[in-house]
Amino acid sequence: MSNQKEFRRVDRLMGSAFEFILVAPTNTGEKLLDECIVEVKRIEALLTEFSEDSQTSRINAAAGKQAVTVDEETFQLIQRCVDISKLTQGAFDITAGTLKRLYNFKGESFVLPDKKAITSTLSKVGYSKIKLIAPNQVELPKEGMRIGFGAIGKGYAADKVKKMLLEKGVVSGVINASGDLTAWGTRLDGSLWKVAIADPSDKEKVIAWIPIKHASVATSGDYEQYFELQGKRYSHTIDPKTGLPVSGIKSVTIVSPSAELSDALATAVFTMGVEVGLHFVQQLPQTHVLIVDDRNKVFTSKNINLNLKA
Repeated sequence: MSNQKEFRRVDRLMGSAFEFILVAPTNTGEKLLDECIVEVKRIEALLTEFSEDSQTSRINAAAGKQAVTVDEETFQLIQRCVDISKLTQGAFDITAGTLKRLYNFKGESFVLPDKKAITSTLSKVGYSKIKLIAPNQVELPKEGMRIGFGAIGKGYAADKVKKMLLEKGVVSGVINASGDLTAWGTRLDGSLWKVAIADPSDKEKVIAWIPIKHASVATSGDYEQYFELQGKRYSHTIDPKTGLPVSGIKSVTIVSPSAELSDALATAVFTMGVEVGLHFVQQLPQTHVLIVDDRNKVFTSKNINLNLKA
């Protein structure tokens, strides 16, 4: 390990801060970091909703008209999204983004949309409406339907970069996509990588540290995007089944074998609520959760490995 060094780089990708840390030979580390950035940019070009040329935009533009042929990579990602939706009974749903258009979370005064608008929009939401036609065609049968990968895309990118680095022989590293991260191996000195869990009421404070070796962590929180109406706090996360903002939870942190899964499940548990979310996670192998509710009470699943701070 004498010629190994810890390399680190931060870049703004997919609208977020990505941090890449890897233990690599002194003569290859910088080149490997360049390749990490190229891979995330490739995934962003594939999945973004903000470019007309992306596969996501082409699927959305053809909603209610025709099926669209996509890369096998995109097709398989959508298939896994549908599988996670089934697993979470619809608490995670890539068609739910259209509901966010009903809300203005940045305004000073907040009003809930009228029931008619919610009902009308809900008719265009639902993972079960997505048609996957083998080998690689995707169809959204209803005009106005949309898919988006905001709740899984960064986790997916972290996993893809890790896979690429493992294939290149990198035995240790961390890919951190603004809190959706995956880590493998150990630090140069043999110590474990540690993930800080921020206090949802004060991002500068840490409520717990999670030591990880071969695992992925994702946090979903309403740290900045929330509003209060008649004394009740609502999150910017919308329940795909009701069309209403979620309340009762400030943040959810999931530990699982993959960043993609952790990313998606953090959103799902946020929607499920404390009791259902805890019960759900405890049925899953190698998966753990830490939840902070709207009264700042901390709940954890059994067997989670963490260091709680006072």
